[in-house]
Formats: sequence, C-alpha cells, structure tokens
Amino acid sequence: MESYGALLKEARLAQGLDFETISRDTSITRQYLEALEAENESFFPGAPYLVGFLRNYATYLGLDTDRINNLYRAKMLQESPVPAGLIIKHRPKWIIPAIVAGCVLVLGLITFGIILLYQQYINNPEREIALKKTAEPSKYELTDKLLKERLYRGDQLVLGMPTGNIILTVAETAKGVLALETPVGKQFVELSEEMEMDVDGDSVPEMIVYVSDVSANDSDRGAEVSIMLKSSANSAIAETKPSEIPNAEDLPQSHTVIFEDNRPYPFTLNVTFRAGCVFRFRPDRKETTEDFFSNGDIVNVTASNMVRLWASNGNTAKIQLIADGKSYDLGVSKAGEVIAEDIRWIKDTDGKYKVVIVQLD
Repeated sequence: MESYGALLKEARLAQGLDFETISRDTSITRQYLEALEAENESFFPGAPYLVGFLRNYATYLGLDTDRINNLYRAKMLQESPVPAGLIIKHRPKWIIPAIVAGCVLVLGLITFGIILLYQQYINNPEREIALKKTAEPSKYELTDKLLKERLYRGDQLVLGMPTGNIILTVAETAKGVLALETPVGKQFVELSEEMEMDVDGDSVPEMIVYVSDVSANDSDRGAEVSIMLKSSANSAIAETKPSEIPNAEDLPQSHTVIFEDNRPYPFTLNVTFRAGCVFRFRPDRKETTEDFFSNGDIVNVTASNMVRLWASNGNTAKIQLIADGKSYDLGVSKAGEVIAEDIRWIKDTDGKYKVVIVQLD
C-alpha cells in the first residue's frame, strides 16, 4: 500500500527542495513538515490541523491532493480499532463452572480468614493488656534485681533513699512516651530510650529506665519497661520487723548503744572518706560490696535491721547514722586501725529497741 508520507518525501527530493525553503514558502514550520513525511499523526494538535497542512504541502509539491488525502484516511481507518459490536464473542463452555468454583474458593478463603482473625483476637497479648488495665494500680519495690514490667497509669515504684522511701507514680503511657511523677517533677522517657534518672534533684542518677514498648495513641496499653538501680543502696527499704530483732542477752559480744526508741525502723549509714581506704559492707542479708574509696568519696548504706562493715583504715572513714530524721556521729577510729563491726537493732531487757555497735573479732 502506498504511503502519503513517502509520496511527499519523494516529490520534495525530486525537486531538490529543503524544509527551510518549503517552510518559508508555505508558512508551515519545519517540524510539521517532517511529521507529515514521517506520518507522525500524534505530533499534531488535532486532525483538522494535520489535514490542512497535508493539503497545502501536497499542493505546493504539485501532488494530487485528493489522492494524498485518501491515503491518509485509509491509514487512519486501518489503524482504528474494530467496533465492539462487530466482534462476535463465543463464551467457552467451561466459563460458568469456573466462575462457580472461583466463588466457592473465595468464600472459603474469607471464612478461613475470619476464623484466623478471631483466634488471633482471642490470643492477642494486647487484648490481655487492655483487660489488665482495669485492675487496681500495682506497686513495685525497686531492688538490686532488674525490674521488667508493663506499667500502667497509677502504678507506683518504691525507691529506697537515705531519708526514706520515694514513691514514683506512672503519670502517662502514650504518644510513645513513659511519664513518671517524681519529687522533682514529671520526667519523660521515650520509646527505645535508655535514660539515667535523677528523682530527688541531687544531680546524681539513682536508676536507669529503658522503655521497650509504649503505644503511640492508646494509654490503656501501658508501657513495657526495664528498670535497674545505679546503686544497691537505693533498694526499696523494707519495714523493720520486731520479730527479727535479737534480744540483747543473745549477743555474744559486748555492745555500745547509739540511740533507743519504742519501735525499730530502717536507718542509713553515711560514710565519708578523707583518704584511701578499702571498705566493705553488707546491709541485712544482702550481698557484700567491697571497693577502694579515696578522698571525697561518699557511700550511703540503708538497712532494715543491721549493717556489717569493715574498713582497712578506720581513721579515713567518717560514719554518720541517720534514722527517723535524726543523725548520730559515730566518730573516727585511730590511724591505721581496722574496723570490723555490726551496727544493728537489738531489744534490751527494759523493752526498748536500741541501735548498737557490736565489735567483731
């Protein structure tokens, strides 16, 4: 089949014409002339533009414009899609059974999905979390062991300090943040953040808080946290039980009374070092802690019943006992003297409870 574009090009080349000359004579830009020869119909803004340029170009080259126009229309007709109404579509015999089988399969998958989602809902830990939030607030005592719990608004943490227990309250567990209400104000720990927290404003962090999970918008889900104390001296102070206090006559060694009261209660030793000293202590029945301390170091030891301590040079350690808001200076030993003693509660024969110093061999 003849091509109108080819006829245009052959006529132009036969006459030795270039696009610049034709464009100047016909006022048709070179790009449109090249598009006509290339039969690039999509280059034109519309069919009327193409037909008008094609007629003028053919006339300029001396070609039969009707023939050129017919070739263009024949090309357009050949490239046009066949009307849908002229195409006879035969439906395969298997199409209806396939549709039915597909519907049954889809229905089965939907049913399976509903069952699976229901089982996940029943076993969903977040659902258990949502149920737990309706319970009463919990209270956790911070000890030497790592505390790993999911905390909710209203839950409390008990932190032992030399001056007594500090209560930290969970204020918020949402927006990706855990908020704790402390004596120095509300403190925030973001999701996946590990934060050293100072809760009493003395510029010394008492504990490390890590948040591993907290909701972005649902405070009822709580926050999964891990809390570790910076020092064993910050463990929550247990109540002193009179039943665990020994009688004075049961002590094999002699003792020196520091103070007495009608009831026993926790006390704290504040040890300040003036020079190098190896110092060892064990509050109640906890593990023994030993380290070398130098000038300016301070150690706080809190106990419910007793503290056993040992120092390589008692002259370097100034010991102060704090109990019930009062302080007692235990003095300083001689230079080079080794300290080995228990500081503990006893029940004397007069019915009074007394804190005494028991020298050890």
